[in-house]
Amino acid sequence: MNIVLLEPEIPQNTGNIGRTCCATGTKLHLIEPMKFRITEKNLKRAGMDYWKDLDVVIYDSYNDFCKQNPNAKIWYATTKAHQKYTDVEFGPDDFIMFGKESAGIPEEILVEHEETCIRIPMNEDIRSLNLSNSVAIVLYEALRQQNFAGMQDAGELHRLEWK
Repeated sequence: MNIVLLEPEIPQNTGNIGRTCCATGTKLHLIEPMKFRITEKNLKRAGMDYWKDLDVVIYDSYNDFCKQNPNAKIWYATTKAHQKYTDVEFGPDDFIMFGKESAGIPEEILVEHEETCIRIPMNEDIRSLNLSNSVAIVLYEALRQQNFAGMQDAGELHRLEWK
């Protein structure tokens, strides 16, 4: 799977998302301009010591991202979509794009891709969920649909053993 952040603004969100990507074997794509530098301590703190293991690509712009991924199937996560994220079938190589925290994905992009826009249901008086939470919700549904391919089957206790 691939997670795409279009112009992220909050380093802690990007760090948390990076950690989730490491935990799931997901590639992270970051599209400039970002409101922080990739070396910022808050970004690395949120990603903990996993940031060095993250498979991450940074693009100069949305157009640069599109040029470098010409055949990508992209799902656009937005509160404005007609279909829910649980209504679609994700493929193992799909891209799921999330917009910047303050404004989401620009409507100019959304209207060009209406059939692949998805949303997370929520109460109508709430504007949006936290970006890192949204990524986790949609990514884990996509991975569930792939039967969590390549991920560990069971956890282990640290001090004791399961019966």
